[in-house]
Amino acid sequence: MPAAPPFASPQQQLRSPDGLAKAVVILLVVAAVSDLLAVLAGLNIRSLLGDVLNNGLATIDDAEADRADNLYAASGVLQLLVLLATGVVFILWFRRVRLNAEVFDASMQQMKPGWAVGAWFVPFANLVLPRRIAGGVWTASAQTNTDGSWRTVSAAPVNLWWGAWVCSSLFSRYASQQYMKAEEVQEIMDAAGRMLAADAFSIVAAVLAILFVRKLTRMQGERAALGVYPLS
Repeated sequence: MPAAPPFASPQQQLRSPDGLAKAVVILLVVAAVSDLLAVLAGLNIRSLLGDVLNNGLATIDDAEADRADNLYAASGVLQLLVLLATGVVFILWFRRVRLNAEVFDASMQQMKPGWAVGAWFVPFANLVLPRRIAGGVWTASAQTNTDGSWRTVSAAPVNLWWGAWVCSSLFSRYASQQYMKAEEVQEIMDAAGRMLAADAFSIVAAVLAILFVRKLTRMQGERAALGVYPLS
C-alpha cells in the first residue's frame, strides 16, 4: 500500500498577508508622492505656457523650456516605474488574501484562486473581474463573530477603492492620449490641465487603496484568530 499523504490542516494553509500588505502600503505612498511630483511638474508646464499666452510671446526660452520638459518627462518615468512595482506587489498580496479566503469559506468565492492574478491581465474584463474576486474575499474575511453568527461589514472600502481605481485608470489614459495629440500652445495647456486632474485623481485612488488593503488585512487577521473553518 502506498504511504498516506501527510495531513495538512486548513490552519497550515493560511499565510499571513501582513508583510505584503505593509509593502503595498509603502509603495502606494511612494506612488502618491510620484503623482504629486507630476502635479508640480505639470503646474510648471502650465505656468510657462501661460506666460506665452498672457504676454503674447512668440517663443519660449529654450533652456527654460528644456528644463520644464525634462522635469515633466522624468516625473512620468518615475510614475511608470513606481506603478509597475506597486502593481506586482499588490497582485501578490491580492493572491495571498484570496487563498486565505478559500480556507475561510470557499462557498463565497465565485472564481478560482488563479484568477486573483489572471483577472488583471484580461482586457476589458479587468475592469470587472478583480472586483468580483475582492467581494468574495471581503465577505469570507468578515465572518468574525465569536458565536459563529454572520458579521456584516460594509463593502464601502471595496467599492470606493475599485471605483477610484477604474475611473483614475480610464481618465489617465484619456488625458495621456490628449496630451500626445496636442500641438498648439492652448491645446498643450489644456491637455496639461487634464493630466494634472488625472494625477490628482491617482493620489485619491492610492489613498483609498491603502485604506482597503489595511482594512482587509486586519479583517483576515481577526478571522484567522477565531479558527479557519467556515462559520455557520
